[in-house]
Amino acid sequence: MLQLKSIDLRKIKVKTVVIPVSEDREIHTDGLIRAAVKEAKKFKEFNGKKEEEITLHDFPGLRSKRIIFMGLGAVKGVDPEALRAWSGRAVKKCIQMSLSETLMVVPTAKAIKTEFSLNLEAMLEGASLGNHLFDRYKKEKKQKSLKQISFLVPLAELKKNARLPRRVESICRGALLAREWVSMPPNDKRPERFSSLIATEAKKAKLTVKILDEHALKQKGFGALLAVAAGSHSRPRLVILEYKPKKARKTIAFVGKGVTFDAGGINLKPSGSLEDMKMDMSGAAAVAATLIAVASLKPGVKIIGAIPIVENMPSGTAYRPGDIIESHDGKTVEIGNTDAEGRLILIDAMSYVLKQYKPGVMIDLATLTGACIIALGEKIAGVFSPDDGLAESILAAGEKTHERCWRMPLPEDYKEQLKSEFADINNIGNTRWGGAITAALFLSEFVKDTRWAHIDIAGPAYIKKPNAYCGPGGTGFGVRLLCDLLDKL
Repeated sequence: MLQLKSIDLRKIKVKTVVIPVSEDREIHTDGLIRAAVKEAKKFKEFNGKKEEEITLHDFPGLRSKRIIFMGLGAVKGVDPEALRAWSGRAVKKCIQMSLSETLMVVPTAKAIKTEFSLNLEAMLEGASLGNHLFDRYKKEKKQKSLKQISFLVPLAELKKNARLPRRVESICRGALLAREWVSMPPNDKRPERFSSLIATEAKKAKLTVKILDEHALKQKGFGALLAVAAGSHSRPRLVILEYKPKKARKTIAFVGKGVTFDAGGINLKPSGSLEDMKMDMSGAAAVAATLIAVASLKPGVKIIGAIPIVENMPSGTAYRPGDIIESHDGKTVEIGNTDAEGRLILIDAMSYVLKQYKPGVMIDLATLTGACIIALGEKIAGVFSPDDGLAESILAAGEKTHERCWRMPLPEDYKEQLKSEFADINNIGNTRWGGAITAALFLSEFVKDTRWAHIDIAGPAYIKKPNAYCGPGGTGFGVRLLCDLLDKL
């Protein structure tokens, strides 16, 4: 789908060309492209400002049926994310026009300070992510994704970046798979079904797949995970995915929270907080999709994906506030709130991974707390880790991919809030404040001395309004972040 081209538009016929335009500086070096931009700016309605656009037909010298000019704004604001967003908007524009293919011109002028390869990678990502339509539940499918998206680059850059489109496609395919799973309705992804969907895709990618059913979970002592699942007719699962290259010298583990629907259990969520709870498995989707993408990228490290999957429902068999359960680790947990369920399934999965695989690094992703959204808003994930180097690597990956993260504190004295008079620990703090911190501190009690980070993706995992390269629903947040992070670990 993604392709780099180095062609002469004076000689090669192209149906549709899309050109980014800055409002205050020239960002292209090719004389014919510059002339076309100059002609477009003669129209009063187009100056190159953000989201402005104009289409010209049969421009002299360019063998193209149509040229779409789309504004980027001022040069000082043009960075990889601006180009990623521009590329996503450009693809959406072409979809709206019922086109099947397009050629996008990549800026080459030195006015854009960022390295060319980073700008190109961002544009490839924006195009791939923006080319996604979630319409599987609609009888009438009014639009179609583009079949081919090409990028016009200088010959030297084509040779230098020849492998980039395939890498970006692999990673973005994973992100889009995660989006699909998150946006699916909860009746189509109950734990048994979701685990089967993951296994099917993982086997296609030639990953090793292991699924622990309810019987195996009971046998192995997954008390916390089973407690959360007890209120639902749907039976829990733990999916383990393994990417095992030969001669791998280290092991990295990703753990993803998979609550396919979170009603809150006995502590039932109020109306207004229930409707989008199909997205409470976003961490699971991101981890599974990352492993599937990794199978194509072929890094030289062993990677484990652990995905605990449950439904959190109220019923006569549901776990209750005041219950004391024994975790896989052996620690007992007093239940202060049944809606603090994600941390319970995570600790069992994390403890199992530590015992079975002894990873050098373990990272969990979870839509864990509304408190993190209050702290950081809906666009930034919270990173909690006692390891400075690991935290900085995650922040750097977030900066590059624009899956933004912010490091949050893990103050030792906040652990006092998790004390229980009757068990080793309570699953929730004794105050309403600092909930994202106490949730992370709860998890930290089960990681031993392993390098560990917790990423709370409650805010950016799901959006209700579309943006430049994502429709409403699941965002696939975490896949690009983790894939980039692997290069830094």
